[in-house]
Amino acid sequence: MANFLRKLFQGLHNGWLGLLSFTVFLILAWGTLAPVGTMVWWLDSEDEDFGEQARWILSEDDAEAVDTEPTCYIVFLTGVGDFSADNLASGEEIFLDRLEQAQPHCVMVRDVFPYSAANQNIGGQEVFAFLWEIAENADGWLEATRYLLQIRNLWRLAISADNRYGQIYNPALALSILEQMNKQHSVPSHSDEPIQLILMGTSGGAQVGLSATPYLKDWLNAEITLLSFGGVFDGQEGFDAAEQVYHFRGEADWVENLGGILFPSRWLWNFGSSFNQARDEGRYTAIISGPHEHDGDRGYFGEDPIENSDETYLDRMFEEMMELPIWDET
Repeated sequence: MANFLRKLFQGLHNGWLGLLSFTVFLILAWGTLAPVGTMVWWLDSEDEDFGEQARWILSEDDAEAVDTEPTCYIVFLTGVGDFSADNLASGEEIFLDRLEQAQPHCVMVRDVFPYSAANQNIGGQEVFAFLWEIAENADGWLEATRYLLQIRNLWRLAISADNRYGQIYNPALALSILEQMNKQHSVPSHSDEPIQLILMGTSGGAQVGLSATPYLKDWLNAEITLLSFGGVFDGQEGFDAAEQVYHFRGEADWVENLGGILFPSRWLWNFGSSFNQARDEGRYTAIISGPHEHDGDRGYFGEDPIENSDETYLDRMFEEMMELPIWDET
């Protein structure tokens, strides 16, 4: 398949109309086949009982003595613009390093790729690995391949928000989160006091974090808080299970607005939605973070200096985040 795509790209190099037609076809094909891939993964898995798998993960280290049990985990869920959990943008790495230093008692988890039910980076699949290789080294018109991979991730976001396929995709991602938490430090399975679990999602990562929250709440004795950085999410899952949801909105981030437009559960007159109930009860808070764009050098983790300021966009976002009351509780 990869060889076929390689030859096809070479043949379309000088034909923009053909390339556009192929792009449209590829986008539609991915949208059609994305749920099928999730279903195939589920049918091929050794154990279809997600709750049983979660109990097995939590019992792995029960026999081992643990000197200190962590009381706080921070899990970062990257946006649709990233193609690997272990190759985050420079600003994201700096932001998480700074947070890890500020909250040394919290276990930092960075190795969850929220756009794969099997927690597999895009490079782990032959077809997407080929496109990823092109995107990493592309210049000129070939840079468009990055947008193709982002659209691939967007389809996974759509699956997470879909009531049909999300019932498989979302607990699978919750399992991936739990597994990576346990790899960083054994998760207490019988703690008397609830651990604090902070899910941090940027862009589509916020949707995945919210959708995974009910399952994590069911499996763990945890108080779960979700931090959204320009997140695009629906208003169905997660709001009933999370203690608090904080949504940071950049003044120059038009992409963030799409969630409130596209998902009826976010519309203000949908009084019975979980989102609106959480908003009315004070469990959902939207915060203007500053002049942030959705991503890039002026995004929430951007390293450019803010105009007429000595701080960067990243600095401003970090300061806003650290003012949240959750850090006083950890």
